[in-house]
Amino acid sequence: MEILGYAASLLIGISLGLIGGGGSILTVPVLVYLFRQDAAIATFYSLFIVGVTSMVGSVSFFRKGQIDLRTALFFGMPSVITVYLTRLYIFPAVPEEILFVDNWLLSKDMFLMITFAILMVAASYSMIKKCRGEDCDEERPVKNNVVAILAYGAATGLTTGMLGAGGGFIIIPALVSLLGLDIRKAIGTSLFIIAVNSLFGFSVSITQFSIEWALIIKIALLAIAGLFVGMYFSARTDGKKLKPAFGYFVLLMGVYILLKEITDV
Repeated sequence: MEILGYAASLLIGISLGLIGGGGSILTVPVLVYLFRQDAAIATFYSLFIVGVTSMVGSVSFFRKGQIDLRTALFFGMPSVITVYLTRLYIFPAVPEEILFVDNWLLSKDMFLMITFAILMVAASYSMIKKCRGEDCDEERPVKNNVVAILAYGAATGLTTGMLGAGGGFIIIPALVSLLGLDIRKAIGTSLFIIAVNSLFGFSVSITQFSIEWALIIKIALLAIAGLFVGMYFSARTDGKKLKPAFGYFVLLMGVYILLKEITDV
């Protein structure tokens, strides 16, 4: 299983480099099902892996001038605050045994994986759906909906803090539709926000768990290697065509995890 896990670690980075997102949503399932980690610690490890990989990826975009630092600050502030509150107060407050009915136990690990599966299904929709009308226009005017931006930022922070997922499927559409960024700058800015959120969340929780540094560093290095592979092919392929295909893969994974956790098969 570990060999398959390391191969999947490459896929995490390839997805981030190829289509600018989606990879982080694979990290927790890889840690849980292939590396046999508890779901709670998998969300913690994911923060490190996603954070380091996204930070490396954002460097390339920064060099090309494709990160809007002002937008990252504006969008990232409510996100970072929510990550902090979630990792410090909300996540530890979730009991190990949430619900027990007729010999069926909803544990904290099961709750996290079911929530993660639902997130995967939601993320897959944003990858699969086709743009229509003004949604296809990458240079439309800025809408500047401050309340919506703050809400999206907080939702991203909650997703990152609770589940260890970067939330790129939330951030990128928000940056494009609400702030009018072109897609390449939105991807670069998203990677930077994800990196800051994830690494900050990891630092907040670092005293709550014992860490298998060798494991997460190896996974992170493989994900970074995959990132460069993905970025290489991204310049030579149409990411818009690959994104729906990856979306269907994420959808199948989400449904599988949901069925596995509920039926325990």
